[in-house]
Amino acid sequence: MSSSTGLQGRSVIVTGAGSGIGRAAALAFAREGAKVLVADLDRERADQAVETITAEGGTARAVVGDLGDQQVVDQVVATAVEAFGGLDVLVNNAGIMDRFSAVADTDDAEWDRVIRVNLTAPFLLTRAALPHMLAAGRGSIVFTASEAALRGSAAGAAYTASKHGVVGLVKSLAVMYRDQGIRTNAIAPGGTATAIRVDPEAGAHGPTVLGAHAGSIGRIAAAEEQAAAIVFLASDAAGNVNGAVLPVDNGWSAV
Repeated sequence: MSSSTGLQGRSVIVTGAGSGIGRAAALAFAREGAKVLVADLDRERADQAVETITAEGGTARAVVGDLGDQQVVDQVVATAVEAFGGLDVLVNNAGIMDRFSAVADTDDAEWDRVIRVNLTAPFLLTRAALPHMLAAGRGSIVFTASEAALRGSAAGAAYTASKHGVVGLVKSLAVMYRDQGIRTNAIAPGGTATAIRVDPEAGAHGPTVLGAHAGSIGRIAAAEEQAAAIVFLASDAAGNVNGAVLPVDNGWSAV
């Protein structure tokens, strides 16, 4: 364990921790000595993440369900607090892609689903976690935003709006709660090797326009590279970092 992280014994919730960036983050926190609540929609993947952590000598629990459901959110927070004696870190990582749809081609179902998963669910979870962090006088919240939070050429209308909303939420939290010892930051991943797939409608306007910008993406990151940035922002090593959105994109945001 790195002596600078201060994560030994800390209680951490990671959403979307059954696969991809979330799984990599959950394992990374556990390897720093944190106790990890794995939250995911898929039971098998959540259980596998817990099994991997415990096999390495770590401590983990799983809660399965839709984080757009307030009852599931409450269960996630309550389980972490009861099992681990409090809540120190919340990682709002779970998210879904849209179909790269332009506004004129985005139907209500696509819009509602993406906003609910990417923006409303982390809002609900943060709201539920805050009383425990405020009572302790400390806490770190890390969101997974996106390159689409920084530009308009990385995804469709729904995803782009949801991730811009995430950045607004991060900055609001940073201002509102910094004097209570709570830091809130985000990573903005570029292209990353995960299980998330895009199913664009063939020939649609959005995918056609976005395809012209695909050459700017650069190298595809490993999920572990994104996880390392999440752990850093959550750790004591980033003790004076608050309200930051950290691109982890091999310079895509600089192009």
